[in-house]
Amino acid sequence: VQLQASGGGLVQAGGSLRLSCTASVRTFDRHATAWFRQAPGKEREIVAHIGRPVGSTYYTDSVKGRFTISRDNAKKMVYLQMNSLKPEDTGLYFCAARAAITSASWYSSGIEYDLWGQGTLVTVSS
Repeated sequence: VQLQASGGGLVQAGGSLRLSCTASVRTFDRHATAWFRQAPGKEREIVAHIGRPVGSTYYTDSVKGRFTISRDNAKKMVYLQMNSLKPEDTGLYFCAARAAITSASWYSSGIEYDLWGQGTLVTVSS
């Protein structure tokens, strides 16, 4: 297992959760990382991306201003701080990683990633 996600749970709307992803990739600092989510009955979508070693960040419009992606290369960890959660944030959250060509490289599609965590469930109640 190269990526392990954790931190999901049940939270009320307006609450916060922090997801963590532990990587066992040797060259983690050369990997771009991202969080995806898949809501029930919907396709998987990218939520946030962070370049390598600590490159630029990207957020899907629906989470801008509420979610923050960060990484700690020394610990080989990626985090997703989620604030002001809404019921529509409910879903299975996956961390993903891939070797990045440059620090400016970013990848928005799931098919561009070759390393995936097992997913952690986030449920936001109204």
